[in-house]
Amino acid sequence: MTAETVCIAGVGYAVPANIRANSEILKAFPDRTEEEMVRLTGIRERRYATVDESATGLAEIAVRHALNQAGMTVDQIDGVIMATIIPDQPVPSAASKLARELGIPRALAFDLNAACSGWLYALEVGRAFIRAGTAKNVIVVTAELLSRITNPECKDTAFLFGDGAGAAILTGGTGGHRLHRMGLSGDAEQFEAIQRPGGGASMPWPVANSGSLEHFYLQMDGASVFKHAVVGFAEQIEQTLAREGLKAEDISWVVPHQANERILKAVSKRVGIPYEKFVVTIAKYGNTSAASVSMALGWAAEEGIFADGDKIIFCSVGAGLTFAGGLLEW
Repeated sequence: MTAETVCIAGVGYAVPANIRANSEILKAFPDRTEEEMVRLTGIRERRYATVDESATGLAEIAVRHALNQAGMTVDQIDGVIMATIIPDQPVPSAASKLARELGIPRALAFDLNAACSGWLYALEVGRAFIRAGTAKNVIVVTAELLSRITNPECKDTAFLFGDGAGAAILTGGTGGHRLHRMGLSGDAEQFEAIQRPGGGASMPWPVANSGSLEHFYLQMDGASVFKHAVVGFAEQIEQTLAREGLKAEDISWVVPHQANERILKAVSKRVGIPYEKFVVTIAKYGNTSAASVSMALGWAAEEGIFADGDKIIFCSVGAGLTFAGGLLEW
């Protein structure tokens, strides 16, 4: 199993300075209260990018933090994998733009979309590239500006989403934090549970006077997502434990996708890992899709909550549906 691992040499995250509190969003929903929103989601505020900020710009900040923590320079990097559902532009990839901005235009670079599971999918791709010899040192980064595609008039989604970025530097080194193989899977029967129908080849732009603008916002079947997310998160944790020969009590921390506090508490109860061991940042950053696991990891590392040898489980459920989970040994 050790032969399959790679090193996470450094992590970093970035968020916009602009805080969007629940009270601001509630102005559009006079029948709802702050207490209700916190009870339903666990979210108190989130960050919204300004018109001058970009996903690539946030990604670059996160990457430079990760490089600094790793003690590496950008010229040592030969790969950039970007996980995002909303790049600054569809073509070329955000990873290519980031590679140019970082000063490594010859690095392999591409985007990956597995929705909220995207960063974990990207970690596995980066791990496989390094183990196969395709690359030596890879940036795995994600950035999401979900504020740009959140409907401010939809009571089911207006409170959920925020903006942010996170990054990790993967190397083939023998030291550092050891990333094990990720378990990846999905359930395409739930394709419509979370979606943004507009913006692709089927509906590249809104049709005038058709009411199609709503299709360019994120849409979600909340009840379906809750049910499948609880099961999906729990299965990823249990499968990781089984794959690594571990028990629940061996786990120091769980760093999950920051979907919803109620979901995470239900998962904790289901798998028998105390909620106090879950790294939870949703109260201040909201749901940032693919960026949420990387941001939570970066925040926790910055706060110094991990100890050498800690066994950390990643887990995520995203639109598609996509599932991902795996082990990191700090």
